[in-house]
Amino acid sequence: MTQNKNLKSLEKSSIDNGPQSQRRSFFKSALGAATVASASTAGLSLGSNSALAAVKNDQIAASEHWAIKKVENQEIKLYILNKKLKSSKAATHRGVILFVHGSSMAGSPVFDLQVPGKPEYSTMDYFAKLGYDTWCLDHEGYGRSSKTRDITYDISTGADDLEAVSRYITQKTGVAKLIVYGVSSGALRGALFAERFPERVSRLALDAFVWTGEGSPTLANRRKRIDEWKSSNRRQLDHAMIQSIFTRDHPGTADQDVVDEFAKAILKLDSSLPTGTYIDMSINLPICTPEKLTVPTMIMRGEFDGIAAFEDVLKYFSKLPNADKRFVVMPGIAHASLQEKNVKIVLHTMEDFFSQPAQIYKG
Repeated sequence: MTQNKNLKSLEKSSIDNGPQSQRRSFFKSALGAATVASASTAGLSLGSNSALAAVKNDQIAASEHWAIKKVENQEIKLYILNKKLKSSKAATHRGVILFVHGSSMAGSPVFDLQVPGKPEYSTMDYFAKLGYDTWCLDHEGYGRSSKTRDITYDISTGADDLEAVSRYITQKTGVAKLIVYGVSSGALRGALFAERFPERVSRLALDAFVWTGEGSPTLANRRKRIDEWKSSNRRQLDHAMIQSIFTRDHPGTADQDVVDEFAKAILKLDSSLPTGTYIDMSINLPICTPEKLTVPTMIMRGEFDGIAAFEDVLKYFSKLPNADKRFVVMPGIAHASLQEKNVKIVLHTMEDFFSQPAQIYKG
């Protein structure tokens, strides 16, 4: 585990499954009927997106920041993007969100994707308009963050990044507990970070998460190339590889114009990517320990996801100790939920969980 010390900060102001009946049967056998009702009601209902029309984009302020992660005698620069309403008081009423990206791209292409005529693909804009203070980072080895160390940048290293970035955000906002959302290997990074620093997380959403990898066809295919991943600290990135994210599990879940804009945004920042998360997800699982995750948690699983096998993540969910938890199956969605046609279901699911009222009676 990489140890971090003495955070310094710089700021630059600018700018996979069967029918629902089968799932319910599995839920009942593993968790009991009461949990089934709660997860189904919270996860599968649809809501309106009235907030998108209520606030214009020019009322959102964007700024760039840098956190410094201290590793031995090195200072690692971590890039952070912040978007919120220009009225700072309004931006902090709802909470502070930290978005955590996955293995094959930096942060802003995932969470601040700008698609002409389709504003719903900027997750940061969506939640900023609702009054949240939104942040995303580029992990070390990705995008605008430092890429100087000769390492694979594995999941544990990514959790170290979140320690440094979360401390920076708390210093800037005065908010001690952050809402954390992670997707794919970002969900693993987020969960490991929350295990280590539960006092810094108010609510945790894990999208496209994997626990042991059992039953995952995508990871089974990756294991066939494990010698290739282990032979180098980085792997090549191109448009075809990004396109494959949307075709490998269930073709048709994403519009081509969105995929093209996504690929364009990713390739502006990187031509190669670290291999560490691929190696971890192929041969080093499990990395996260559910019994150690004590914060309120939501598991989000796309119906067609080839990595997040249903039974695998449900077993993880059943072991989470906090009663404030949800398991949500998102219909018509594969692995990259925030860039797919049913993105509004994803946004509604997140919004409902993030805005849950405080618990009064605790038994």
